[in-house]
Parts: sequence; structure tokens; C-alpha cells
Amino acid sequence: MPLTSAGPASPDHSDGAGPAVLALDIGGTKLAVGVVTPDGSVHGLLIEPTRRETGPSAVLAHLFDMGRRSMAQAGLGPVRAVGISCGGPLDPASGVLLSPPHLPGWLGVPVGDLATAEFGVPAMLENDATAAALGEFRYGAGRGTTTMLYLTVSTGVGGGAVIDGRLHHGAAGNGGEFGHLTLQRGGRLCSCGRRGCVEAYVSGTSIAERAAERLSRPGPSSLRSLPAVTAADVAAAAAARDRLATEVWDETVDLLGCAVTDLVNVFEPDLVVLGGGVTRSGALLLEPVRDVVAREAMPPAAQAARVELAALGDVVCVVGAAAVAFDGLEELSHV
Repeated sequence: MPLTSAGPASPDHSDGAGPAVLALDIGGTKLAVGVVTPDGSVHGLLIEPTRRETGPSAVLAHLFDMGRRSMAQAGLGPVRAVGISCGGPLDPASGVLLSPPHLPGWLGVPVGDLATAEFGVPAMLENDATAAALGEFRYGAGRGTTTMLYLTVSTGVGGGAVIDGRLHHGAAGNGGEFGHLTLQRGGRLCSCGRRGCVEAYVSGTSIAERAAERLSRPGPSSLRSLPAVTAADVAAAAAARDRLATEVWDETVDLLGCAVTDLVNVFEPDLVVLGGGVTRSGALLLEPVRDVVAREAMPPAAQAARVELAALGDVVCVVGAAAVAFDGLEELSHV
């Protein structure tokens, strides 16, 4: 269902339910659950391993049990709705997970209907990065803006857009895949099957892979002492002026800046928000990306667009799922 930027719903509570919603985030390695109130506060937060090898039925049973435990821990009474965030592809209108790559074997899983049956309230499903975009827009770094773009730079690269106060979905409900813009035609292989995507160069996975490739060639580096190199290791070594790590990091932030510049030129947003695990490097990532955008974006977009780090941290998808649920409730109240 289309979502708007209107504030959280304030429905009639005559049925005894409180103002809060239950938010469920389904990740490939962890499940995150919380009860969220209309001010964006998270109560009863639980984070536990997904154990995706057990299959969708077992994972969802675990997720729904976490939901019940979170509600009991929050102590806010019944919830009005359930918001669910998960990586796509998915169908938000029908609440069906189509074939998310991070959840192998999850084909056509009707998670929305299953959540409604479990909790007895409406359930709304949204792509995790799109939900995160709405969460940051309403409760995080994007408060007060009108047009905001969000990129999550983590294991992969996802995104979402709020344009003129409205969450952008696209024709099939999966718009905002900023990680799959092409940076280099015929370049590095991406997880989507194409070559040269943003994700293939700036994701945490790619940063670690490119560092490992350089380590296969002669030359000194502090990274050689590590059993397995991560993106965080590369960032730390670059901050310490390790030459090999600096080369990998400089390439990463330059290409991320190039991608953000393209997005600024297309959308002319008030703000671009960068989130995800790779952005824990802070100014080491943010400042060079800002520099590229300021230098290369077309005026007046270059002067108008700000680039900031996300404000909601590790609960961004939980808060985002809740924002989706609040908007869904408002829509239902007008039917």
C-alpha cells in the first residue's frame, strides 16, 4: 500500500489496544524486535540470531515468540499493528516475501498474513532499507526535511527515498535500489548478477574482498597479521595510514561519493543520509564523500544537499518498520 509522510496514526483505542505497534526486523543473521510508540521510542528491544538454516517456519515461530516476549517486557499492553522489515525482493501490498537472497529458500512466504493471524492486528511489510529511510525521515537525521535519500552501506548496499514528503516505492514496490546503480560497466561482479554496481565496490563485503586481493600481491601492510580482513579492519588501518588499506579506503569513499553525487543530481534532495555498519568509521567516510559531492554535483543541488550520518543506529530498521505500521494504520483509518 502507498505510504505517506503524515504523522503517526492516532486511532480510536476503544478496543483496549494502546498507541504502540510491534516492529519485527528479519535479517539474515539476526532478528530484531521491539514495541515502538508514536514518538519513535523503542521498548522491550530483543535481538537474537536468525538461524536461517532452520527454515522459514521455524524462524517465523521464533520471531513471533520474540514479539510476544517483547510486548510482555515493554509492558504497554496490546499493540495496534505489526510492522515488518526485511530485505527484498518482496511485495509490500500483499505482505509476501518473494525470494530474499539473504534468506535462501524463502520463496513466496506470506509473512504479513502469518503475523496478522499470530497477533490479531493488521500487519504491514516493507523492504528493510525503505523502512529505514522512513524511520530516519520521521524520527532520525531527516526530521524537518522534505526530500531525503537514505543509503545503507553494510554487507550490501540498499536505499530508500522520501520525495516531497512521500515514501517512494516504484511500480512494483521495490524502488530505491541505489546499491545497484552502475559505477563501472563490466566491472566487479555484484551479488545481483550484474557487474560494476555500487554494491560491488563500496559494501563491507567488497571492501574486505578488495583488500584481500591487494594482500595477494607483495608489499607491507599491517593487515597481513590478521587471519581474516574485514571492512572495519581496513578502515582502522587506513586511519593509521597503512598504505594498502588507504588505497582501498580512498577508492571506496571516492566511488561512494560518485554514487551519492549522481543521486543528488537526479533528486536534488535536502539531505542524503548514510547508514549501515561501514559508516561506523564516521568522519573517515563522511568527510571525503561530502567533498566529492560538493566538488562534482551540479549547482544548485551541490549547495542545497547535505550529507549526514544516520541517527538511529542499530534500531533503524525496527523504528522504520514501526513507521510503516503507523502509516498503514492511518491509511486504514481513511478506508
